[in-house]
Amino acid sequence: MTQDNRIIVQKALAGLVETGGVDELAPLLTDNFVHHKPDSTSSTKAEWLAEVRAALPHIAGMEVEVRNLLADGDHVVMYSRRRLPGGGPGIAVVDIWRFDDGRIAEAWEVIEPLAQVAANLAWWDLG
Repeated sequence: MTQDNRIIVQKALAGLVETGGVDELAPLLTDNFVHHKPDSTSSTKAEWLAEVRAALPHIAGMEVEVRNLLADGDHVVMYSRRRLPGGGPGIAVVDIWRFDDGRIAEAWEVIEPLAQVAANLAWWDLG
């Protein structure tokens, strides 16, 4: 099952990045899918698909470099770096997906601009 979940994530990412396939993404999600945001709000399946659809024109041609794709039980975690065409600022992204019966039931996403990495690590300097 774990390998199947990895394949579903890869298929979803390819559909979004390569084809803008939001309609192809919908069947991969459970009806009660929830997208959890870092600010503690969340989106339903319909809301999240609408958000993704609205964002696609702005991220057309985005390059995605998957650095790690890990699967364990009903979870898949992906760490990637993404960059818009034309050398725009890059971002580091951690996506976490929870699966239920072969479909994505929940998703979490944390995004950090690569240009701010050093500043965001400053809180570690307790010295």
